[in-house]
Amino acid sequence: MNFLVTGGAGFIGYYLIKKLLDEGYQVVCLDNLSTGSLENVNCFIGNNNYKFIQGDVKDSELVNKLVKDCDMVYHLASVVGVKRVLGNIIETIKTGILGTENVLESVSRYGKKVMIFSTSEVYGKLIKKPLNEEDDVLYGRIHKSRWVYAYTKAIDEFLSIAYAEKGVDTVVVRLFNTVGPRQKMNYGMVLPNFVQQAIHNLPITVYGKGTQIRCFSYVEDVVNTIYELTFIKGISGEVFNIGNNEAVSISELAELVKKVANSSSPIIYIPYEEAYNKGFEDIKIRVPDVTKIHTLLGKNYFKTNLEQLIQKIVDYNYQKIQMKNQA
Repeated sequence: MNFLVTGGAGFIGYYLIKKLLDEGYQVVCLDNLSTGSLENVNCFIGNNNYKFIQGDVKDSELVNKLVKDCDMVYHLASVVGVKRVLGNIIETIKTGILGTENVLESVSRYGKKVMIFSTSEVYGKLIKKPLNEEDDVLYGRIHKSRWVYAYTKAIDEFLSIAYAEKGVDTVVVRLFNTVGPRQKMNYGMVLPNFVQQAIHNLPITVYGKGTQIRCFSYVEDVVNTIYELTFIKGISGEVFNIGNNEAVSISELAELVKKVANSSSPIIYIPYEEAYNKGFEDIKIRVPDVTKIHTLLGKNYFKTNLEQLIQKIVDYNYQKIQMKNQA
C-alpha cells in the first residue's frame, strides 16, 4: 500500500510514518513546514519507500496529484498549539477547512480512503467525565478566539461525515493530548514545557489554579491504535476517541514531572491573563470514553502509564543535553 500523510513532518507525523515504513509500506509526506520540521523526517531520507513533498494542503492541484497515486490518506495537516492558533486565526481556519475540503474532494474523486485527525477540543467546555463520541458539545462565543480551533475541527468532522454519506470511505479520530519524546515545547504544549523547566531546575509554570483535569497519551500507543484501526472495514463515517483515560490534574502533573526528573524546580502559578489574554477560557475536565475503540479493536493499546510516559520524555531530553555537550 501507498500512504499519503499530510502534516507528516510534525510530531505525530514522524511516529506514524516510522510505523508505516517499519511495516514495509510506501509513504509520501506532505508538509509546508509551518509547524512541522525537516528535523523530524530527515532520518527517513535514503529509504526507497519514503518521499517528502514540501507543499500545502490548500493547494488543490497538488493534493489531487498526490491523492491520485496513493491508496489512503492520513490527514494530520493543521495549525498546532494554543499560542500559535491564537496568533494565526485566519490561517488556522483556512488550513483546517480548505485543506480538509481539498483532501476529501480528492479522495472522493479517486475513490480513496481517508482518516481525518481531529481533537478532543471539539467537545468544547462540556463538563462531563468521561466524554463520549455521542455527547453534545459546548463552545464559547464567537468573539472569544480561544474557540476557533474547536469550531474549525468540528467543521472538518461535519465535512468528513457528509462525504461518508456520499460513499467516501472516511473515519475521524479525536486525539486526547498526544505526547512523547521529540515533541517541541513550542506553542504552549504543557508536558514538554514542564519537562524542560524541570530538567533545568527552572520554575515549573502552571497556568490558572492547576485544577484542570487532563489525560496524556503516549504517541506510540496512539499510532499503534490508529494503525490497527486503518485496516478495519465497515466503519466509514464513524468517529473514535483515541487516548489514554488516566486522569490527572495539572498541579499533580507538575509534581509528578518534578519527581521523575529529580528536579529542584519550584512550582509557580500564573494567571491565564499573563499567559494568553484577558478572558481566556480553559477546560475544566477532559477525559475520553474509549469504550468504542476498545470494543472495536478488542484490545487496549495504551500500555504506557503517565509516570512511564514522563520518564521517556525526561530521558530523551537528558540524552539530547548529553549529545550536545559531547559535540
